[in-house]
Amino acid sequence: MSCRISVNETYETEMFNKVIDINLKGVFYGLKHVLPVMKKQSGGSIVNTSSFGGIRAVPNQIAYGASKHAVAGMTKDAAIEYAEHGISINAVAPGAILTDKVIGSFKQINPNDWEPASKEFVKDNPAKRPGDPEEVVRLVAFLLSGESPFINGAIIPIDGAQSAKYYINQIRK
Repeated sequence: MSCRISVNETYETEMFNKVIDINLKGVFYGLKHVLPVMKKQSGGSIVNTSSFGGIRAVPNQIAYGASKHAVAGMTKDAAIEYAEHGISINAVAPGAILTDKVIGSFKQINPNDWEPASKEFVKDNPAKRPGDPEEVVRLVAFLLSGESPFINGAIIPIDGAQSAKYYINQIRK
């Protein structure tokens, strides 16, 4: 859930709380209830969903960014705490992924021709295309498969190199 209102005197506290409740508390409650079960069975894998917005700042999305940064932090903290129990805890950080919700947003801009909005969505992305939801699914499936037990505490961008480009631009400044 994204809140595209800048932080100022008109920012709705109710919206901020809703975003935090869904994006942050949802992950907290998931960890709280599944970790004891995994600890008892001596292992397992958890994949949380952070975001490109959890790796870098996204203007005018303060609640979304705060919640996704916090998911990344909780993922790392829990990974450290539960690694000795054979539990791997990672997060994926999707960038511009062409989901039905994103397409719906483009259609709000122009219901008859949403493709120009799609091109704008990825104009700064080195891959020059949006990601497919199936690409995220394959990454999550790999992390949950048991084939990657030593990948633990990682926040893995799946964003067509957008976050890498961001870091290079910061170094060049």
